[in-house]
Amino acid sequence: MKHTRFAALAVAALGGAVALAGCGSNPTQAGSDTAAQPTKSGSCPSGTLNAEGSTAQKNAIEQAIATYQKQCPDVTVNYNPTGSGAGIKQFNAGQVDFAGSDSALKTAAEGGAGSSEVDAAKKRCNGNPAWHVPMAVGPIAISYNVAGVQNLVLDGPTAAKIFDGTIKTWNDPAIAKLNKGAKLPSSKIVVFYRSDESGTTENFTKYLQASSGGAWKKEPSKTWAGIGSGKNKSAGVAAGVKSTANSITYVEWSYAQDNKLPMAKIDTGSGQPVALTGESAAKAVGAAKPDGQGNDQRLKLDYATKADGAYPIVLVTYEVVCSKGLEPAKTKMVKSFLSTYASKQVQAGLADLGYAPLPEQVRSKDEATIKAIS
Repeated sequence: MKHTRFAALAVAALGGAVALAGCGSNPTQAGSDTAAQPTKSGSCPSGTLNAEGSTAQKNAIEQAIATYQKQCPDVTVNYNPTGSGAGIKQFNAGQVDFAGSDSALKTAAEGGAGSSEVDAAKKRCNGNPAWHVPMAVGPIAISYNVAGVQNLVLDGPTAAKIFDGTIKTWNDPAIAKLNKGAKLPSSKIVVFYRSDESGTTENFTKYLQASSGGAWKKEPSKTWAGIGSGKNKSAGVAAGVKSTANSITYVEWSYAQDNKLPMAKIDTGSGQPVALTGESAAKAVGAAKPDGQGNDQRLKLDYATKADGAYPIVLVTYEVVCSKGLEPAKTKMVKSFLSTYASKQVQAGLADLGYAPLPEQVRSKDEATIKAIS
């Protein structure tokens, strides 16, 4: 792929892979505040790094690659935003050097597969475990298009009943109860969902299951099991809602912002409906529990949190990497690039793109994990 500048990618990458040239900091600097500062070209690795997966982190990883590119021109980073499911499959097949996924690798075999994603990744890494490096915090908005309604409030049970088809019209008593005084139409609710395998879908259905008091009866999955019309990738569902009256979807915050879509506040039971902001999403991620061992930084999010001011519908995009087993030149590039992505400079800049910067306790653990890749 050609070397391009970030400004040009903002449009071009919607239709295909992201290809940017760049170079990371010297791996010995990982963990320092200067990790994302420009360095001399002689201190950078050289070659091509290929990755694929999450569309949720598309804008974030483009920003990281753009910063990385300024350091030296000897590494080309290609990121193809095909969705989390596709990214994991390509990583486990040895087609890419790391994968972006909005959900952790499965520990049990699913869908007739002969092995779990964890086992397949270990095989791909020449017998070494794959590690999860949380990198982009992408809050999930419930976005809608209803004329005259700008401050919609939903809770877990009501959202679950909308997305499974139990609640069919906007003036349903359950919605009206949460939105006293709002002029809700009697129109049928039009639901859009991700038609591709998606970590966003899995995280959203985890929220519905955890917060709905049993109203959502399906198991969380990358494949949508509710009602509605399918659209491809994040851009597809956002465009669907933007162009369709009385519609609703779940979509990453950055796409909701880009398309100027209203976003529902979430009544978590904490006493005040919570609006989606970088701060409210970061509170939810900061409260997550470690769910991996050693340098594997997989997290367990509490989708039913009632913590004051915490927005509960969040996803964390992991970069899934080989702890060992990748060829040395690729390992050096992975460590170099991820050091830049995890740096304070890059993480602070993600807020302008619709992401919540990693809480410091998570970011510092990332730096230790990246250093330990060998």
